[in-house]
Amino acid sequence: MTMYTKDAMDKIKEAKKEWEEGPLKKTLDRFNVTESPTKNFTPLDIKNFDFLKDVGFPGTPPYVTGKYPVNAVQTTWGKGSTVGAKAKFKRAGRYSGFGTPEDTRDYYRETMEKGFRVGGPNLACDLPTQTGIDSDDEFAEGEVGKVGVAIDSLRDFEIIYEAFTGDMDLDKIASNWTVNGTSNFFIAMYIALAQKRGIPINKLQGTPQNDILKEYVARGTQIFPVKPSMRMQRDTITYCTEHMPKFNIMSISGYHMREFGASRTQTVAFTIASALAYYRLGKDAGLDVDKFSRRMTWLSFGGGMEVLKELSVRRAARRVWAKVMRDKLGSKNPGNWIIRELGGVLCGYWTATKQRPLNNLIRSTLSGAFSALIGDPPSCAPSYDEPLGLGHSLEAQQLEEDGARIIMEEARLCDVFDPFAGSYYIESLTSQYEEEIMALIDKIEEMGGAVETIENGWMKNEIIRNSDDWRKGMESGENIQVGVNKYTGDDEIEVTTHRTVQYDPTGRETVEQRKIDGLKELKLNRDNEKVTASLKRIKDAAQDESVNLLPLFVEAVHEYATMGEVYEQLRDVFGEAL
Repeated sequence: MTMYTKDAMDKIKEAKKEWEEGPLKKTLDRFNVTESPTKNFTPLDIKNFDFLKDVGFPGTPPYVTGKYPVNAVQTTWGKGSTVGAKAKFKRAGRYSGFGTPEDTRDYYRETMEKGFRVGGPNLACDLPTQTGIDSDDEFAEGEVGKVGVAIDSLRDFEIIYEAFTGDMDLDKIASNWTVNGTSNFFIAMYIALAQKRGIPINKLQGTPQNDILKEYVARGTQIFPVKPSMRMQRDTITYCTEHMPKFNIMSISGYHMREFGASRTQTVAFTIASALAYYRLGKDAGLDVDKFSRRMTWLSFGGGMEVLKELSVRRAARRVWAKVMRDKLGSKNPGNWIIRELGGVLCGYWTATKQRPLNNLIRSTLSGAFSALIGDPPSCAPSYDEPLGLGHSLEAQQLEEDGARIIMEEARLCDVFDPFAGSYYIESLTSQYEEEIMALIDKIEEMGGAVETIENGWMKNEIIRNSDDWRKGMESGENIQVGVNKYTGDDEIEVTTHRTVQYDPTGRETVEQRKIDGLKELKLNRDNEKVTASLKRIKDAAQDESVNLLPLFVEAVHEYATMGEVYEQLRDVFGEAL
């Protein structure tokens, strides 16, 4: 069902030819250029456009115009100090965490005492924690508590969650942890903590990032070779599906690939290829895809400053995933064909510059505005001071939140779903991106799937090649960042503002020693015979691929075995990632 008859299309085609040979050619000749720097699109560019097939209504396949029948942002909007406050959903709070568990606990307590809405903890973890080594390991030296909180054992979780009791106990909040290779240890700690508090684990809500495949191509915190890591993913999928029905299994993340240098279509294709690998783990384990898919979430695809292209590729991603769920994974429930992502951050984080940082506020406001126009939250993230160091200032957080409020409540851009639907340019670009994404997915499938293309290095090399092209474009001036490689003369003004950072920098120098001292005390006071026995059970079970290791993790965690001790047993069996 096309929008125009053949006669109408013929008339448009003839009129376009007259325009090109007349007004356009005269203008180009006048300015002595051979090609127009601006493009024009017409119905000729969407000849086969079918509204019901290509766009549809909000909350119906292919979900291009919106994931839900009503804009979820408007139904959850509140008067709290964070965008989308309170209302009907349990949500983790702002990404946070630093130093020792005591430092992070005190930060949460102080934040709540000041009246800020925290939600549950949304933990940033230091690199030793993300890579499965303890704070007293020689390889952890200099990194303990630096880019997030240092966590070694259940005792650390107990300390952090001292800030979350009573009406904010574990069954009344949601927790997020940005860890991947160590996700199952975190889940085990959460289970053990709930059991100690007498809370049934089937009431727990939360999300570990737990997208291990993108670590091999974009972040680098992988611990084991790919296949043993996928076994750990299978353990998460099967255990959580059976025992923790409210708990999200993972947050599939294209964002990191984009930040590493992938193109917008590579990002979507590689992320969906990885998702296919995860979903097939569940299916191969005998699970119904329509049961566990409700607990598979997505973080974001990242983005860039060409906002019309970014919103088009997001629309294409929605269409592609609906088809993948139906055709490749055999889902029978259209409600499961949605990309369950937070959304927003249309311009990504990599676009934020250290030079003239207040310009980042303009970038993130554009991001929020155009996110709203495709039904995503009007999030003006990142805060303008993102490149200036860990911990956004209170001023930057206020501006970020006010930007979203202005977009929604003054500009009212959330009042209409997908106003670009039917645009000749946007629909043409959406279809173009869909074709490019599907071609990449098909190529990966032909090569054996995401795991195979990660193991042989193809996927990472493709990203590196694109990243190198972008770098060359920055050097040549083809790619522009204002204040970085253009408009940098002496006549330009550096605009600054006051920054109030919540984190106390004075305690950072003592973090490592305080954490090491805490580990020594833990190991002196626990029952080390029981720890040793629990570690042996994990090592023995790891040699049998059919065994789910998560219950054994819970046993070891209860005995206060450390993360480094548990993962050392697994390294002996699985080997280490190269």
